[in-house]
Amino acid sequence: MESITFHFPAKLVVGGEAFASFVEDIRSSGCKRIFVVGTPHTAEQMEQLTAATSEQGIRVLVDESIVDEPTFENFEEVLARARGFNTDCVVGVGGGSAMDVAKLIAAQIKNRQSTREVAGIGNLAERQTRMICLPTTSGTGSEMSPNALFTDADGQKVGVISPYLVPDAAYVCPELTASVPPAVTAATGIDAFTHCLEGFANRFAHPMTDMLALEGIRLIAESLERACRDGADLDARARVALGSVYGGMCLGPVNTGAVHALAYPLGTQFHIPHGLSNALLLAEVMTFNLPQATGRYAQVARVMGVADGAGEAEAASNGIAHIRKLIEACGIDARLSAVGIPREAIPGLAEDAIKVQRLLKNNPRTVELEDAVAIYEAAF
Repeated sequence: MESITFHFPAKLVVGGEAFASFVEDIRSSGCKRIFVVGTPHTAEQMEQLTAATSEQGIRVLVDESIVDEPTFENFEEVLARARGFNTDCVVGVGGGSAMDVAKLIAAQIKNRQSTREVAGIGNLAERQTRMICLPTTSGTGSEMSPNALFTDADGQKVGVISPYLVPDAAYVCPELTASVPPAVTAATGIDAFTHCLEGFANRFAHPMTDMLALEGIRLIAESLERACRDGADLDARARVALGSVYGGMCLGPVNTGAVHALAYPLGTQFHIPHGLSNALLLAEVMTFNLPQATGRYAQVARVMGVADGAGEAEAASNGIAHIRKLIEACGIDARLSAVGIPREAIPGLAEDAIKVQRLLKNNPRTVELEDAVAIYEAAF
């Protein structure tokens, strides 16, 4: 058996008491200046944090300036504010963009390396500042992963990947996702589902991640439509959140594949949200992979309960069809044309996607430029 390495937060709290646990841990941490990379819809929770810690002389500064698909320029602006605040603890509260920025701020606030020097895999030399994540969407798994993703000056998606980016603690509270609107719930949920699926159907798949990925697939497949239909269904929210955690656990050891590689240019060129980009491409990439991933996709179908005693090829096809129905049931029109992408953009999208070899190398089937074009065409 090949060896595998996991880097997880030293503390992980999942469930309804997670936010209260976070506040109490901040109170007892010894940190005095908390810099929060947040979003406007978490204002109530940040007020609770400030009220609970002010009596101990703990100052809290919330920065809500980060947008989806953050650039390195966005990051540098927030980093300057964090340094000016002289923070001793960075907290990311939000979706993947907020958490990714917070993770890299914690690493860079005392690091002498430039942002350009830390980009890539294993280039970050250290992190001295405490780092905490609280996801408010169930999708990116950033609270569990060593990855932080940004857009560079050329409009390309660039990863900073290092064990130093794994948070010291993560608090996964389903209640924080209850106000997320159905469209965002659907897109982020499919992102989490894709993390699990691509971690399972992967050239570097491992029994340890297989267990996590299959359980994440099961939880999300059975609960995402319910969470989209009724945001107050906390049981469904909790199941999708747990599936997202399992997907995040797979990101470090095995990472993702062609779905993510082809999704990135939709975000950088057309500003399509990342989760939605995955939803637009998931079934078509699976169809492309099918000849080399039949057995794996059949197992996916079985955990979703749609194999019906069929042979592997039929079960795998049933699984892809079920995923198409799930995406549609969650309110997503999975066509590139439906989100305003013109057909003439496809060659440029394919050229950008084929550059993402750090993910394409994981895919069960090799993707050439003409294959990427064909997948985009099928998704159009």
